[in-house]
Amino acid sequence: MKKYIAECIGTAVLTLLGCGTAVFLGCGTPAGVVGTAIAFGLAVVAMAYTIGGISGCHINPAITLGVVLSGRMTWKDACGYWVGQFIGGIVGAAILAWICASSNFEMGGANGLAGVHGPWAGVLVEVVATFIFVLVVLGATDAKKGAGNLAGLAIGLTLILIHLVCINLTGTSVNPARSLGPALFVGGEALANVWVFICAPLVGGALAALCWKGLACEK
Repeated sequence: MKKYIAECIGTAVLTLLGCGTAVFLGCGTPAGVVGTAIAFGLAVVAMAYTIGGISGCHINPAITLGVVLSGRMTWKDACGYWVGQFIGGIVGAAILAWICASSNFEMGGANGLAGVHGPWAGVLVEVVATFIFVLVVLGATDAKKGAGNLAGLAIGLTLILIHLVCINLTGTSVNPARSLGPALFVGGEALANVWVFICAPLVGGALAALCWKGLACEK
């Protein structure tokens, strides 16, 4: 149970700090994009070295799917992780909505499709971005071939890079839990399109698991 609670806390922190930075800085300027990207990356690094020893610090359903498909955890544990992560995403978004005046909440860090031509273009962006991210996670945390204690840093830096590329396209999800929470509070178009940011990252995570199993195979 502790690892599920850790995943809930970690995902809440990621959502609150990452989306909070997007709300307060805005993503309409280069400085806002860079600041938001760094915030998400640093949140992952901070949580990796805080709860990594307890749960592995997935704080992302797509990562958990990649891990379970790689044979590193059971489906029972994966379900517990998913429950914790989605609750954490909602809690983080709720705290952000509560501390913001309604006039400043803007899009609440919700993902959108303004930078792409329709939902399927958004699906492609999120599948590719999540594939890259989860592949790095699986490689960096591999027991034999991984980066050891530097894994958290590698993962956080990769998330920064992905956000720098994708913020102006989809707002960068690569994480269904981080997307669902804000969408529930923003509503409207954000909630209508949230299926893109739930389904596409899961597809990307699954593809990354298949790819890593092939790359890591010693035969």
